Amino acid sequence: MRRRILGFTAALVLAVLGAAVPVAQAAAPAVTGPECIADKVGKVEYDSGTGLWTCIGGEHDGEPITTK
Repeated sequence: MRRRILGFTAALVLAVLGAAVPVAQAAAPAVTGPECIADKVGKVEYDSGTGLWTCIGGEHDGEPITTK
C-alpha cells in the first residue's frame, strides 16, 4: 500500500513539473534581433554554451533572440 501511495505521489509531482516547464519557457522574455540593436548598444551574439542567440548589452541584455 505504501508503494502505491509513494508511486502515485511521485507521478503526480512529475506531471505537475512537466506541465510547468513549457509555461516557464513561454513566459521568458524574448526579443528580435532588430529590437536588440535598435538602441545602438546591444549586440546579437551566439552563446555556444546554451546554443541560443542572445542580446548582449543595451536595454535587452541577456534576453534570448527569437528572430535574427
